[in-house]
Amino acid sequence: INQLESDLQEISNFLEKSERQRVQDVLILEQKKIEKEISFKRQQIEQQAKRKAELTSGSKTYTVKINNYGWDQSDKFVKIYITLKGVHTIAPESVEATFTERSLVVLVKELDGKNHQMIINNLLYPIDVQNSFTKTKTDMVLVMCKKTTNKKWDCLTQVEKQTKEKDKPNLNPDENADPSDGLMSMLKKMYTEGDDDMKRTINKAWTESQEKKAKGDGDMNMF
Repeated sequence: INQLESDLQEISNFLEKSERQRVQDVLILEQKKIEKEISFKRQQIEQQAKRKAELTSGSKTYTVKINNYGWDQSDKFVKIYITLKGVHTIAPESVEATFTERSLVVLVKELDGKNHQMIINNLLYPIDVQNSFTKTKTDMVLVMCKKTTNKKWDCLTQVEKQTKEKDKPNLNPDENADPSDGLMSMLKKMYTEGDDDMKRTINKAWTESQEKKAKGDGDMNMF
């Protein structure tokens, strides 16, 4: 999952630099393919976690998702606040957390007759897995995600960032930026490794690019 998340981040970086619709379409297609693969693997992990929780509890305790939480940050940590009444009264080992560089899962077992689980995927930046942890306070679980740099987080996940940027007009494009070299390398790799749908999409974009170039539109030569 970490490797797939790194691939997804690299494609997102290229997508941010790309200004051409056809190139964006190709990158978005690959982005969706990777997101689908990550989602499938995470579902497997979630199912394993649920089975583990059921075996540990030895009962038919069901699991509910935690959707409401707050967060803030310091120079060293991103802090996530989960409010759960009475969580401080259960055994410390009943609060479990699993971290990866770009995701986290918090499982609170057997609180009020059920398990509580929070899953956050596609964190905005990588976190230090070894130095991330949880603290249990009165009616609250505090999740401490150790930053790998002192960079300020504008939002918690990449999805939130993409949603904000999609709605924000590009008033000051970087005229000096030339993403062509990096994009071409990425497109060639995607063509070589892609399935039939991916190759057809890239071939179509290339053909249209050549036609426009022949007409003097000065469009980009994809290969």
